[in-house]
Amino acid sequence: MQRPAPFNGMRHIALQVQDLEACERFYVDILGMNILRRAHDDLVYLTLGNDNLSLARAKQETGGDPQRLDHLGFVVDERDDVDAWHDYLVAQGVEVVRGPHDHADGGRSLYCKDPDGNTIQPLFHPSVSGQRLA
Repeated sequence: MQRPAPFNGMRHIALQVQDLEACERFYVDILGMNILRRAHDDLVYLTLGNDNLSLARAKQETGGDPQRLDHLGFVVDERDDVDAWHDYLVAQGVEVVRGPHDHADGGRSLYCKDPDGNTIQPLFHPSVSGQRLA
């Protein structure tokens, strides 16, 4: 099976945080990011225009482990690219942990695992898909 259209960057990063409100203030008030969308009380999406950072309240104590990466999001240009990537990944024997699904904000994505267990999200999102950086 042929690989689908290439990813258009890795402009989405998702972090699990212990203190969502403090982290939101840091990224917005100190670093200058804007709130793109508050999905619910435990999840907020921030943006710098071309980039998207999601902050999710950690479901459990992360302790002293500084690694709180939830997943890496690779942007695709077209909504249908998510489904094409799903079919390709399955054909390549990649573990898909959640198949293609729609988001309330118009996005569409799926989740799979890399060989080391990191979660990867091919993502179509209206705010960043199709953009080209010069």
